[in-house]
Amino acid sequence: MTDLETARRCAAAMMASDHASKTLGITIDIDTPGEACARMRVREDMVNGFNVCHGGLVFALADSAFAFACNAHNRVTVAAAASIEFLRPVMAGDDLTAMAVEEHRGRRAGFYTVRVVNQDDALVALFHGRSASRDETILEA
Repeated sequence: MTDLETARRCAAAMMASDHASKTLGITIDIDTPGEACARMRVREDMVNGFNVCHGGLVFALADSAFAFACNAHNRVTVAAAASIEFLRPVMAGDDLTAMAVEEHRGRRAGFYTVRVVNQDDALVALFHGRSASRDETILEA
């Protein structure tokens, strides 16, 4: 099995039980091991009292992209730390894309950057995550 096939199989296994991403309407594409593209349309029920998308939901999209990117190598990997910078408002009807890129992956820790853009390719948020890997596999041998 190629590295890309492994990454896609890991993503499929994760998505099968990822109720949070499914509920938010998040879809995942894997084109390169260690990277993940997550997409989400902002619904009316996702905006706050100022008619702007709740920041926690933008974070959730970026966090999902991060999770799928760092689990591409068939090792159960979780977030150890994450931060986000909100750069411009996101409104209902916006189509968001979060692209996670593996900056560094060691034996136990990894560092990832996630850029979140809207349908106009305008950068709306920048997320940084640090991952921690366990000695467990996602896929059965």
